[in-house]
Amino acid sequence: MVAMVPMAPMVQMAQAAKPWLLPVFCWLFALGWVWQAVERWRHRKATAELRALPMAEVADEAGAGDEAGPQLTVIVPACNEEDGIEATLRGLLASRGLRLQIVAVNDRSTDATGARMEAVAAEWAGQACGQAAAGHRLEVLHIPALPEGWLGKPHALAMGAERALAEWILCTDGDVVFAEDALARALGWAEQERADHLAVLPEWVVSSRAERALQGAMFAMTGWTTRTWKVADPKARDFLGVGAFNLMRRSSYEALGGFAALRMEVLEDLRMGWRVKQAGMRQRVAWGQGMVRVRWANGAWGVVRNLEKNIFALFRYRLPLALAACVGVALQVCVPVAALIVGGIAGAGAGMAAGPGMWTLAAGVATAAALVAVYAEQRRRIAVPVGYVLLFPVALAVFLFAMLRSIAMTLARGGVVWRGTLYPLAKLRAAAGRGW
Repeated sequence: MVAMVPMAPMVQMAQAAKPWLLPVFCWLFALGWVWQAVERWRHRKATAELRALPMAEVADEAGAGDEAGPQLTVIVPACNEEDGIEATLRGLLASRGLRLQIVAVNDRSTDATGARMEAVAAEWAGQACGQAAAGHRLEVLHIPALPEGWLGKPHALAMGAERALAEWILCTDGDVVFAEDALARALGWAEQERADHLAVLPEWVVSSRAERALQGAMFAMTGWTTRTWKVADPKARDFLGVGAFNLMRRSSYEALGGFAALRMEVLEDLRMGWRVKQAGMRQRVAWGQGMVRVRWANGAWGVVRNLEKNIFALFRYRLPLALAACVGVALQVCVPVAALIVGGIAGAGAGMAAGPGMWTLAAGVATAAALVAVYAEQRRRIAVPVGYVLLFPVALAVFLFAMLRSIAMTLARGGVVWRGTLYPLAKLRAAAGRGW
């Protein structure tokens, strides 16, 4: 009995502390979002906008005229992209301010993608005057089969890069639309910055409320993993790679082993950006609103489907890490809402006294205010009104479902299905290497 006496005050203290666990937990979340909002507003002008960059003169060592070599090689891999490939190629051919070598890669398409590539190429070849004036070249490469040990897109990009004649290589997709001055602005700035790699974040074209809600929530969450204003800092861990617009010096691309070093990589764009940063090369990033546009998904289900192959790969196919991330997202869904509801009920029951309930409610209000600030800041770059912050928990819950679905389907199938091909999980894990 004597030994139990000193324990009594400790038990009482623990019991008294329990009501404060929830407000403390909620305030940790609130302070995290407040920090996010402050950082984003502090650095809101630090990331370049492609449309605001000057039409800098692109270095032309080969001379002028139709016989001069291309200044930029653009690789356009496409698998069953018959609906968008013509707009992409015609947009590239309309580019001004530089000379392009466009390599359109038909990657085992079963629809009319290859035929439409050839039609655009034949039409361009027939426009002798226009072709001479623009100085662009368009060639089509057909890949009938996929070699063993490769994923489709890295292989298509690698085959296109083998034909590159220019010192700069742009890897893009078959559904991206470019403004006529986008490539000249990007290349001019990359040369001015002496960059090895430039990633441009495209304008995500949306057409439904569900897509806008998901876009707003996903952009809000990206600040937790990637700070665009830190990508250029060689001491920061932040990096970026964008499938719609990855521009690289050919010498830097070759020094990293090209896409042959990423032959079994689902996230080949992001992984290339990571390799650039790890190698100590100069990396830059810009926003592409009005310059580079892509219709990434059709509706909320389209977003979920597009994330199917990506999410588990993002965590290098490590189940504990992926599940831990899911728990983190689940907390982001539940904690702010719980703070507002539980705090409001508890606070109302206790009157206006500054007890745990009121502190919990205050944390919920602080989180909501920070999220409003985050949405207001990103409104400059994405077509998502600030009012969509009300749908943040719902949209994030859909994203959580997409994460769990990606993990479950990859494990159930024993691999990733991409463009109709199953890539075994064992091989993907073996090639994934260490984390980011």
